[in-house]
Amino acid sequence: MADNNTAPASPPASAPGKNPLLTILMVVNIVAISAIAYFQWRFMQIEASRPDLSRLLKEQKDGAVVDTEAAGEQKTNEVVKKENLLTLESFTVNLASGDGPRRYVRLDAVLKMSDDAKAPEFEARKPQIRDTIISILNTKRAEDLLKKEGKSFLKEEIKSSINSFLVDGKVEDIYYISFQIN
Repeated sequence: MADNNTAPASPPASAPGKNPLLTILMVVNIVAISAIAYFQWRFMQIEASRPDLSRLLKEQKDGAVVDTEAAGEQKTNEVVKKENLLTLESFTVNLASGDGPRRYVRLDAVLKMSDDAKAPEFEARKPQIRDTIISILNTKRAEDLLKKEGKSFLKEEIKSSINSFLVDGKVEDIYYISFQIN
């Protein structure tokens, strides 16, 4: 009888770490993690070079330089003084009714005043300014204000209405801090 003690030939077991696919994946993984670490380090360097908030606030008290650039124009520097900005309290105003449910607008705005404007006049006229803005907003529909042109037209309308009763100085621009329609 033939001896059947011989086991069938099995493929040689591959030694750990000698799989080329696994080696390639490990190298790609190390390169990707290194790239992510490098970009994270660069981002942190850029963030560290940005000005500090406390320094910006200190500059704003003294007067900050704002760069503006239009297409085809060179950069010009304009000094915006804190005394020329009049912050208005928040508005919540019902809009004119249109189709659908009643809607209202929440608005925070800052008025940029001319250099010859006097702070006591604006403080005394703040109720009149607020009343003018509320009256104008009450006549607007939500559909009109949702468009960019509608917001620009609203700025011009508010500006001209307020300038009509001011004696010293005028409103040069209006900045929306928040504009929400519900």
